[in-house]
Amino acid sequence: MSEPNYAGNIIISLANLPEFLRKPILQKRLSEFFSMSKEDKAEIINNALQAGPTIQFDKFSTLFKTWLEVLCNLSEEQRHVMFSTYIIEITNHPEKIIAFNLDGILEIYLSLTDEQKNKISNSIGKVVNSLDNDSRKRLYLLIPERAKKEIRI
Repeated sequence: MSEPNYAGNIIISLANLPEFLRKPILQKRLSEFFSMSKEDKAEIINNALQAGPTIQFDKFSTLFKTWLEVLCNLSEEQRHVMFSTYIIEITNHPEKIIAFNLDGILEIYLSLTDEQKNKISNSIGKVVNSLDNDSRKRLYLLIPERAKKEIRI
């Protein structure tokens, strides 16, 4: 029998909170994430990828934007760890990203400030450039052209 998706439940709960509560809780959860083992990080990301598409997009978009804003306040190293963990999971299991509204996610990214967009795109670019050729090809097949252009990968 599979284990409960605690990370997914937390994500759904966070999505329903007002920003003044959501942001500090998300910051705390992210700080805990970086102290976890590689296996635990991968499990959290896997659970997040499972939970994301189950959240109403208006709630998801609010949570996702808050997550991106919080990531922008972290170090480049921490953003690298976060994005590389997500990207590795996605390249190993591309079916997990299919259920997401990728165009909607891009619009959320585009709503960030220029400084925030630069931090995010630079971090993602470094992760993508560090991938082996096969993983990079798989990732490029999953990402819409407009997103590749906007994120500069």
